[in-house]
Amino acid sequence: MSIGAQSKLYEGEVFHRRLRPHVHELSYRVFYMLLDLDEIGSLARRSWLFGHNRFSLFSFHDGDHGDGRGGSLRSWVEAQLLRAGIDIAGGRISVLCFPRVLGYVFNPISVYLCHRPDGTLAAVLYEVNNTFGDRHSYLIPVEEGAADALTQDCDKAFYVSPFLPVAGRYHFKLLRPGARFALTIRESDQDGALLTASFAGRAKPFRDRELLAAFFRHPLMTLKVVAGIHVEAARLWRKGLRLAARPAAPASPVTIVKPAVSFRDKSGGAVPPA
Repeated sequence: MSIGAQSKLYEGEVFHRRLRPHVHELSYRVFYMLLDLDEIGSLARRSWLFGHNRFSLFSFHDGDHGDGRGGSLRSWVEAQLLRAGIDIAGGRISVLCFPRVLGYVFNPISVYLCHRPDGTLAAVLYEVNNTFGDRHSYLIPVEEGAADALTQDCDKAFYVSPFLPVAGRYHFKLLRPGARFALTIRESDQDGALLTASFAGRAKPFRDRELLAAFFRHPLMTLKVVAGIHVEAARLWRKGLRLAARPAAPASPVTIVKPAVSFRDKSGGAVPPA
């Protein structure tokens, strides 16, 4: 029996494709956790394998997210929503992220889904980390009546890849979590598409049996992700790419994006990975 009414595991494949100046592709299997912020404490109390702000086989630490101070993550997200003029009035907030595995984690991106009390989606917050220890988030409102599959856009404001400047635009395609979840992020500049990153996975219940199976299928997963980032960077260097200048992180930790979203009809089906 699942130990979280809203929380789930999503197991699937991450795919990256760089288009310019050299084509470069990679893919690997991972699993994400979708955690209802109000359920994390009860999940940790009922699971032998999952901890909240403590060491365990898998764990979630509030200080790995938000402002990094380790306070209430829900309060931090609600404060950002209020900055954008959005009051979810106690509605559910879920975060899709990698867990700590044996105490170690790196999340290239975490996605917060912020709901109104009636369950409709009010905003999405995309939290981005780079390998230099910096973090920045993009908060994008969602119009009422949005379908399960949506697209969102914003200007890039944060240094991520050492081979790309802080310029250009992000294009997000997101299928709201259900039996499946899919997220595609395309980065473009004035000359067109630069790269695409995507994840597509299927839901599994949040329970110890599934957690243990995920550990054996993906041992030391988050360590593998970081190692893979550096290996791929070395390959890009050998292909002739050179480092872009690294500016200081933005003064504000969160970019509030004005609503400029378009939605597919509910009958349009899932958002496929690029």
